[in-house]
Amino acid sequence: MTQHANDNRHTWSLDREVVLTRLIAAPRAAVYEAWTDPAAFCQWFGPSGFTCTVHEMDVRPGGRTRFDMVAPDGTLYTNRFDYVEIVPAVRMVFDHGSDIDDDPGRFLVTLTFDEQSDGKTVLTLRQLHPTAEQRAAVIGFGAVEYGMQTMQKLADHLGCA
Repeated sequence: MTQHANDNRHTWSLDREVVLTRLIAAPRAAVYEAWTDPAAFCQWFGPSGFTCTVHEMDVRPGGRTRFDMVAPDGTLYTNRFDYVEIVPAVRMVFDHGSDIDDDPGRFLVTLTFDEQSDGKTVLTLRQLHPTAEQRAAVIGFGAVEYGMQTMQKLADHLGCA
C-alpha cells in the first residue's frame, strides 16, 4: 500500500464520506463470512446484473483481494482490496481501488458488523474518499444506489431478503 501525497485517510471528514447501512436478518458471523469466503463473495457482491470473478483473496492485515466485476453492458471493472485491519466478525478496514498500483481513485472502507440481541446484524459500510470532489463523483456515478443493491444481494444470498 503506497502513501499518496494527498492521503487524508487518517483525518475523517464528512465531506469525503459515504455511509451505507443495512439491517440483515442473519448472525454477524454469517455476514462476515460472506465477505471472506471467495466461493461465496461473487454470488452476491456487486450491483444488480453485474457478474464477479475472484482472482485472489487473502483476508488479513497486509493481505489483498483482487476481483473483477463485469457490468451488464460488458464493461470490466478491476478491483483490489488491500486490508489494513481485520477483527473477525467485528470490523474490516481496507483500501479499495482498481487493480493497479498507486490508483489515485482508491478510498478507505470501514465495514462494521454489529449483532443485535435478536441475532440480526447491522452492517455499516463507510467510505472515506481522498477529496470531496471524488466523493461527489462516486455519488454521481451511483455509488449509493449500487451499494444498496449490493447489500440487498447480500441479504438475499444469506436467505433473509
